[in-house]
Amino acid sequence: MPPRLPFAQAAQCCRRALEVPPKQPSLVSLFAALSVQTRSASILASLSDNKGAYHKRIRRGRGASSGYGKTAGRGMKGTKARNKVNPWFQGGQTPLIFKHGQKGFVNHRAPVMAELNLDRVQAWIDAGRLDPTRTITPRELVRAGLVGIKDGIKLLARGKNEIKTPIDIVVSRASAAAILAVEAAGGKITTRYYTKAAIKNLVSGKSVHTDKPLPFGPEHVESVLQQARTSRKHFYRLPDPTSRWDIEYYRDPAHRGYLSHTLKTGESPSLYFKVPGEKPLMGKRSKKTADASEERLF
Repeated sequence: MPPRLPFAQAAQCCRRALEVPPKQPSLVSLFAALSVQTRSASILASLSDNKGAYHKRIRRGRGASSGYGKTAGRGMKGTKARNKVNPWFQGGQTPLIFKHGQKGFVNHRAPVMAELNLDRVQAWIDAGRLDPTRTITPRELVRAGLVGIKDGIKLLARGKNEIKTPIDIVVSRASAAAILAVEAAGGKITTRYYTKAAIKNLVSGKSVHTDKPLPFGPEHVESVLQQARTSRKHFYRLPDPTSRWDIEYYRDPAHRGYLSHTLKTGESPSLYFKVPGEKPLMGKRSKKTADASEERLF
């Protein structure tokens, strides 16, 4: 960087230029005065960093005058003066993780959900980026820039008091508070099973959205094939859940699952546990078995 022109010298130069008789051009005289003046290089000797921009490095083991010479701040003897001790070292005892075991595990195959809150949905509706008169599916949410493409979308209840527009929204999962807030505003919420590939196909237009599962049974095969042949522009159908946990989640009316209509009256959404009824689950015991159980002390 060239040395700066001192303020006093620049003012004196300009003053001399202004004192020139008006017969000569003022610009020519000004440039002439600037070319005659001499610059001071004293500014190079006063350059320095801003306060706090530079921290002096501690040089250990470079002499006693630094305060960190000889033992370099490690002390005279001991393990820490000679070696490095790992933070998980417990003094030689049996590590607690070996003694008591590890509780739980990290499921690396768990689906990663894109979180969506109600306040952002209402803000996008107010900005005109979402159409509340149509069903809001993951395709609309991704194209509007609300969420990215992940294994699914979970609706959360942050800003539940701000949602005022009745909406019809379909997501992968939803919290209980979000369901109550959407329905309190006069809207409808449905949870459906998606995968990352299914959401990609929806956004790219290779799939058509539907909240009806694939009909089960040989009598439906011909109708499904005929429908697939007529709509040739859609190459992929949305998948249905296959694992027990997913099937039970979307069969539950409390989650507003799209499979909840398959439940019969009084039937539990669980595939394993059944709702206790009036009839005993086991048949009547024989008289011999009843007498034997009465004679037992324990």
